[in-house]
Amino acid sequence: MLDPSRPESAKIVAIVNQKGGVGKTTTAINLAAALVELGHNVLLVDLDPQGNASTGLGADAARRQATTYDLLIDDAPVESVVVRTEIDGLFLAPATTDLSSADIELVSNEKRSFLLHDALRAPGIDRYELDYILIDCPPSLNLLTVNAMVAAHSVLVPLQSEFFALEGLSQLMLTLREIRASANPDLRVEGVVLTMFDGRNNLSQQVEVDARDALGELVFQTRVPRNVRISEAPSFSQPVLTYDTASKGSTAYRALAREMLERAGVKLEQET
Repeated sequence: MLDPSRPESAKIVAIVNQKGGVGKTTTAINLAAALVELGHNVLLVDLDPQGNASTGLGADAARRQATTYDLLIDDAPVESVVVRTEIDGLFLAPATTDLSSADIELVSNEKRSFLLHDALRAPGIDRYELDYILIDCPPSLNLLTVNAMVAAHSVLVPLQSEFFALEGLSQLMLTLREIRASANPDLRVEGVVLTMFDGRNNLSQQVEVDARDALGELVFQTRVPRNVRISEAPSFSQPVLTYDTASKGSTAYRALAREMLERAGVKLEQET
C-alpha cells in the first residue's frame, strides 16, 4: 500500500541501446549535469559493468565500496550505495566489474527482474529529494537492462549518426514491448537522440532523415554533435558542462535537457 506521507517519487529514465559506442554513457552523465543546472536533484545509476559513468563523475574505482552490484545481489540499502559527486545536486550509484557476473547470479532469484525497481522505491531514497533518476545501461539487452526497463518510467535511446544506426532498434523496441506486456505496462519511449552528429557529413544528414521518417516525433530536435570537448571531459572526471561550459557539446546537452522537460510539460524560464 502506498504511503501518502512519502514525497512524490522521482521520474526514472533508462538510457538504453544494446550497441556500444553510441554515446550512451556520455549522454547519461551530461544529461544528468544539465538537469542539475536547471535546478533538479538527479541520481545517476551506473548499471554498466565497465563503470564508465562512475569514472566520468570522479568515483575512483578503488574507493567504490558499495555499488549497484550490492544493491541487486546483496539487497544493500540504497543509501549505502549512493554517493555525492563534485556537482551539488548530482548523486551517483557507482558500478564496478563485479556487475559482469550479475546475470548468472540473478537467474535463480524469483524477483530477478524487479530488484532495481524495488531498490529505487525504498524509503531510503527519499533523503536525496530526487527529481530524476537516470540509469546508464550496459550495451546489451541482458538482465541488467531488463531491470532498468522494469524500474523506469521511460527509456531514452541515443542513436549514433552513422551507417547501420537504425539496425538493432527493432530488437530494442521488441524488448520494450515485451517488458510492457509482462512487467511494466506504463513504460514509454522518452525519445531518441541523435549523437555524434556532423552536419557537414552527408551520412549524418541521411541518418537523421531515416530516423525521423521511421520514428517521427520520438526523435528529439536536439542533436549532439561530434565535439572534442565531449571526448576529453571524461579523462578529467567531469561532465563536459563543467569541463568546458561554452562548448558545442555543453550547449547541446543543455538543449536536450530543456527539450526533454518541455516535452513532459515542465515550464522553464526563457534562456537569456
